[in-house]
Amino acid sequence: MSRLPLQQTRYNSAQVAVARGMAAAFGGSWRAFSLQWLALLLGFYLGSNLTSFVMVRIPGGRPSTVLLMVLLVELLIRLRTRVVRDRPPLGWVICDNLRIGAVYAVVLEAFKLGT
Repeated sequence: MSRLPLQQTRYNSAQVAVARGMAAAFGGSWRAFSLQWLALLLGFYLGSNLTSFVMVRIPGGRPSTVLLMVLLVELLIRLRTRVVRDRPPLGWVICDNLRIGAVYAVVLEAFKLGT
């Protein structure tokens, strides 16, 4: 007996999209994969260390640092959406991973502080 084809439901479409994304993430070269992970970890490191260093140096403390970080992240997002239309090259993926790691570090720090 042959299997019937799956219906094109939203769940099936989402499942196919996730499978394609996972295949694209793990299907590239080892160099690109390791650079992406290193950028994510480096972004986390920079986000956790630089924010605490910058908070002390900038007048205004935490609100100024958070505003500066939000503006920088928003600028990177807007710049990427205007420049890259299709699949982004490795440089933009590394920039995105740096941004994601830094934002994750700041959010984790906020949860630790309870603010």
